[in-house]
Amino acid sequence: MVFPRMVFLILINFFILQTASSSSWQTLHGKPPVVIARGGFSGLLPDSSDSAYGMVNLTTSPDVRLWCDLQLTKDGVEICFPDLNLDNGSNVKNVYPNHKEWFSVDFTWKELSTVTLKQGVFSRLGIFDGVSAILPIEEVAKLGTSGLWLNIQHSDFYTQHNLSMRNSVLSLSRRMKVNFISSPEISFLMSMKKDVKPTKTKLIFRFLNQDQIDPFTNQSYASLAKNISYIKTFASGILVPKSYIWPVSSDLYLQPHTSLVTDAHRQGLQVFASEFANDAVIAYNYSYDPTNEYLYFIYSGNFSVDGFLTDFPLTPYRAIKCFSHLDKKKAKKQANVTIISKNGASGDFTDCTDLAYEKAVRDGVDIIDCNVQMSKDKIPFCMSSIDLMNSTNVFDTSFKNLSSTVSEIQQGSGIFTFSMTMSQIQTLKPVISNPHREYALFRNPRNKNLGKFLTLSEFLSLPNSYSSLSGILIKVENAAYLAKDQGISIVDAVLDELKRAATSQETYTILIQSTDKSVLMEFKEKSNMNNNELVYAVDEDIHDVTDSAIKDIKSFAGSVVISKKSVVPYSEGITRLRAETVVIPRLRSSGLRVYVETFSNEFITQPYDFFSDPTVEIDYFVRGDPEVDGIITDFPETTARYLKNQCYSKMGQIRTGELVPLANPEILSPAAAPYPPLADSNVTEPPLPEVRSQPPASPPTKPKSKAKAIQVSFTVRTMMVLLSFFIIV
Repeated sequence: MVFPRMVFLILINFFILQTASSSSWQTLHGKPPVVIARGGFSGLLPDSSDSAYGMVNLTTSPDVRLWCDLQLTKDGVEICFPDLNLDNGSNVKNVYPNHKEWFSVDFTWKELSTVTLKQGVFSRLGIFDGVSAILPIEEVAKLGTSGLWLNIQHSDFYTQHNLSMRNSVLSLSRRMKVNFISSPEISFLMSMKKDVKPTKTKLIFRFLNQDQIDPFTNQSYASLAKNISYIKTFASGILVPKSYIWPVSSDLYLQPHTSLVTDAHRQGLQVFASEFANDAVIAYNYSYDPTNEYLYFIYSGNFSVDGFLTDFPLTPYRAIKCFSHLDKKKAKKQANVTIISKNGASGDFTDCTDLAYEKAVRDGVDIIDCNVQMSKDKIPFCMSSIDLMNSTNVFDTSFKNLSSTVSEIQQGSGIFTFSMTMSQIQTLKPVISNPHREYALFRNPRNKNLGKFLTLSEFLSLPNSYSSLSGILIKVENAAYLAKDQGISIVDAVLDELKRAATSQETYTILIQSTDKSVLMEFKEKSNMNNNELVYAVDEDIHDVTDSAIKDIKSFAGSVVISKKSVVPYSEGITRLRAETVVIPRLRSSGLRVYVETFSNEFITQPYDFFSDPTVEIDYFVRGDPEVDGIITDFPETTARYLKNQCYSKMGQIRTGELVPLANPEILSPAAAPYPPLADSNVTEPPLPEVRSQPPASPPTKPKSKAKAIQVSFTVRTMMVLLSFFIIV
């Protein structure tokens, strides 16, 4: 039942409130920043809907303020709606197609009773459209027990339609608890000042974009930001877009923070920051982590804002209560979960380079990984792909003519590592991976070509430099092809390097991972490795594991890597099951350790059940029923910070499948068919082929350019002979 669970979460969140110390905050009054939910949980559900406001109460605490963009109907009824024009955020145009305009003043409250809300941001989910009706302010007030934040954007417009927004707001402040009233209109705030008690309700001046002009003063908002003492004459605080505090360059990097917050605090004004959304593109400095962004506004300077206006209130709520003032060096891990890098910290640096590994170690990773590739001269080295085109600039070099097609490896053509010597490969520049390029989500461009590729020998020496590491993970793929077609034994090459580095391996664990059983069997047979050192990676999404498959895996491995979707499958952006699959429980009950991949910060990598917040997703896998043994991530800092948070056991647990009842059944498609189970036939592989002594020699062919040169030379010689003949004659 939802109600008992909501009470339970509210109680837990009450205890979280106690973890935030008032004395440590650099806000105006020394208290933790306030979280204001813009239109409720509007990043997920239609703005100002009952479900959006209800989700705030379900996931945070009564301490979070509910934001209402106040509008008036033709008959003077106060409603919460995000825009003056009802067309952006509702189906009013479909209900009243004959109207020329669809402003709130064009309809009575009764006429709007048949209008339903929809998501106004088109990049967000539309499956919750057409479910919730427009709410009068009284209904919203019942949900906001700690009080409301009323935003008045167009009071002059209502005056022109013989409606008084001022009178409506004053009436509301007498009937219900209103904590804040904001407006970008100086004249409106001045008209309210003498009738509002600042101890009960604070007037907040809302800044618009810096180049916009305030009609009352005929000054730009950027100019007004430099005249804080004037703002003090009619307001108790300011609400500014976040770029007023932390400016961002045109290439999406943070500039030095301004002095706005400290200047305002010096004048006795509170400062609230706006335009926060987990699914918006943010500065690269934040590594796509919304919690990281909030923390910058809390204690990355000599100030803290007094509150956040956000579409995703759970994230700042937890950032304030659980992650602020966290001493990462002194804080201890709250769970026995291993953090394993994915090609190093490849979310911030180029895959498998020295800089990616250094960043992963600084971020708190336990195990760094090396995806082993082989060069033409049989030197093993670390690179995320056997195709150099995926992680280097090889196509922009003279080596681009080495392109070929190898169907055993991939469908398209590529330039493969075994086609170039190690010295040639080291002349290439690394290129940062952009796995979500189709969504225009690019990883740190300033680091896109930085770093140096490491040989396996160099990689094996890294634990000697970083004592915090507990181990390394070596991935081996394409062994059969390399042995049969290229005459290269990748297994022998890895074992040779391990033997050379054996004297320094006593203090850390070495794991070998492969999707190929025969590879792990060969490591087991050729060395004294036991099952606990061998990791089997499942290379497809599954929903179950058969007993025979588990028995087979246990015969050669002690750990298994599975995908996130094998635990929490989802479609159309949301999960359909109220519980995870049985994959993890079945594997762990058999004694196998389970690592899950890949945890990334980009919001499109998580189902919306986790509110576009990588920390919420990590929390589900660590504290939820899945109970993973390890997390494989390209942003290890996010997981490391989560494992040291200050309210680990007090966080309310997010469950999957709970968004389905909120969706419109006429829009939501039927759930997709479940993934197949992992059967013994999927695990079984033939033994690795014998290593060919030499790769098959291709018949020598002369390049066309050379042939042409020879033809030209013959012609010239012929002409010279003839010319000589005529000269003699």
